[in-house]
Amino acid sequence: MPRKANPALLKPLKLSAALEAVVGKGPLPRGQVVKKLWEYIKSNGLQDQVNKRNINADAKLKVLFGGKDMVNMFEMTKLVSAHMTN
Repeated sequence: MPRKANPALLKPLKLSAALEAVVGKGPLPRGQVVKKLWEYIKSNGLQDQVNKRNINADAKLKVLFGGKDMVNMFEMTKLVSAHMTN
């Protein structure tokens, strides 16, 4: 039996200006935001070379990460969710 998609993950959310600067214009579903964040991280070489779970923040991401220079991928989703509203 195929799994049903969680409707909360498919609902388009409004994005802050700081988040739109990284992932593009919203509204976007949460899953798309995370996907586009990873595309940005990988295309700019921001994934830590030693521990791939850590993300090194550039100027745009530092705003999203509350001024932190480095966050792990689980903390990233928590911090970025503050930049999304219904």
